[in-house]
Amino acid sequence: MNVRVMASADVDPGAKIGPGSTVWHLAQVRGDAMLGRDCVIGRGAYIGTGVVLGDNCKIQNYALVYEPAKLEDGVFVGPGAVLTNDTFPRAVNPDGSVKSAADWDAVGVTLREGCSIGARAVCVAPVTVGRWAMVAAGAVVVRDVDDYALVVGNPARRVKWVGRAGVPLQEAGAGRWRCPRTDEHYVEDDAGRLRRVPQPGEDT
Repeated sequence: MNVRVMASADVDPGAKIGPGSTVWHLAQVRGDAMLGRDCVIGRGAYIGTGVVLGDNCKIQNYALVYEPAKLEDGVFVGPGAVLTNDTFPRAVNPDGSVKSAADWDAVGVTLREGCSIGARAVCVAPVTVGRWAMVAAGAVVVRDVDDYALVVGNPARRVKWVGRAGVPLQEAGAGRWRCPRTDEHYVEDDAGRLRRVPQPGEDT
């Protein structure tokens, strides 16, 4: 299957690693996690139990992806980024007893196709980051992010639109936007959401 797992990595036998994928030194992939084709799990990264990654995902060094996160194809998670899973975290119950897995319900972050999470950003579950959106380094995401949005800060807020190439779009007038790298065009609707204009002959 052409899977590469470094000797120092900890991959549970119950995890499924897609062909062409690589798990680098000191990374941990827990049981029932599912990685698609051609994924890269960086040094020291953590992939929680039952986390699902699509194809061509890149999880950079020391990123923490807690269950039950779901990542679609082509997602990038930068170094030291965190996808949380506990809305009200506590180590103990009100009576002082130590919390167990039965004392809380894990909630996951969803990362849609092609989106990018910058270094040391935090996505607070249960947020969804939209298709081809970009979360800036160090941002704290506490609400859903629209497709193609570039968000920055704490709490994260949209400051620009980005295209599939990842660079900010240029305004082209009348609610239209253009990618300076690919010449793809986008349209902003009355609700303030962006959609890409299909190229001639392209399936929609």
